[in-house]
Amino acid sequence: MDAASLILLADAAVSAKPVNLWGALGCAVAYSAALLATLDAFADLILARDDAPAGGLTPGVGLKFGSKLAAAAIAVISAGLVLALDSNWFAFTALTIAFAVVVGIGVIVLLRHQRMAERRNPRASE
Repeated sequence: MDAASLILLADAAVSAKPVNLWGALGCAVAYSAALLATLDAFADLILARDDAPAGGLTPGVGLKFGSKLAAAAIAVISAGLVLALDSNWFAFTALTIAFAVVVGIGVIVLLRHQRMAERRNPRASE
């Protein structure tokens, strides 16, 4: 290794910016808010189906459900972009996996509830 490559290596080590922990904390808050909005939308959907006579959604409940999911998607995409631009791949990966797992569990609960409701009232699905 010659002196020029050693200087370039040292310069690269010095110029590497550290991870922004405050940015990661803000993105974690955004992920958690999006997660809560998503789970709240799923809960609204379950409650609305139980309250509706035919198990359907009113336009207002559908709009509420969709707006919560849209807000959650905007928050997760924005936070993910901030973490990616900051090269904080550990926080990006950890928060994305946690978000996907909890939303996946929410979807499983939602589908399970729908199947149980169809078993209780088979005529509602026709």
